[in-house]
Amino acid sequence: MKAIEKTAIFPGTFDPPTLGHLDVIERSRHLFDRLIVAIGINADKTELFPVATRKRLLEKLIADWPNVSVEAYKGLTVDLVRRRGAVAILRGLRNMTDLEYEFQLALTNRAIASVDTAFIMTNEKFGFTSSSLIRQIVALGGDLNKLTTLLPPQVIAELDQLRRQRGRLKSGARRR
Repeated sequence: MKAIEKTAIFPGTFDPPTLGHLDVIERSRHLFDRLIVAIGINADKTELFPVATRKRLLEKLIADWPNVSVEAYKGLTVDLVRRRGAVAILRGLRNMTDLEYEFQLALTNRAIASVDTAFIMTNEKFGFTSSSLIRQIVALGGDLNKLTTLLPPQVIAELDQLRRQRGRLKSGARRR
């Protein structure tokens, strides 16, 4: 008798992908036969990177893990879970604030869609890391070199390139 493949969906905006995200992915990939890193679109958040850039970055970062894939999606995560035949939504937890929010979300997903949620604690060194804080540091001109303990080098390089492009756009606009 063939065992049923157990797939999990790890949803998020991953804008930008952090070392905390990779920590959760790396440890969770051993718990499931297949892990789909699902880049969702959140209308309430201002994007730093377009979805295509986040997808490309994540694909590079997980390239050595054959049971992990990346895809972008629109709509409800529970609908993606159903379409992919997943057994669970995977969520990373950093702190008690995350736990309260994620617990409420997990109970709602189970009540309305019969979808379970699996939680994994991030490594304590990433307990304060959030993509929102990274976006704020970047937007306010923070030193990208100070982010090496929070972001993969590929993401820092992409942020540097983004900052240069925006700088050229601003300086070009002033010359008119």
